[in-house]
Amino acid sequence: MEEIYRMIEEKIKNAGYTGVISGEEIYEEICDEIEEKENGSYIFMSKKEDDVLFEYQIDIMDENFNLSYIDINSPEGKIHVDFDAE
Repeated sequence: MEEIYRMIEEKIKNAGYTGVISGEEIYEEICDEIEEKENGSYIFMSKKEDDVLFEYQIDIMDENFNLSYIDINSPEGKIHVDFDAE
């Protein structure tokens, strides 16, 4: 799991976000949000700080999920993190 957490953190940092980030917290938050959801595509919003909002686009399948992107909205602007791009 540590590898997944690091990958999330690296993608976000490489996109230009300079705030504090925890791949483990993001992963756990997604798992909590998708629990008992039907298969499909969902958008979840998460307020990280007073002025920072994360928007997740997640595709839920039978046994797993795909995090497609995170949009980070902060006072500095919007950062798009595409997890489907290589």
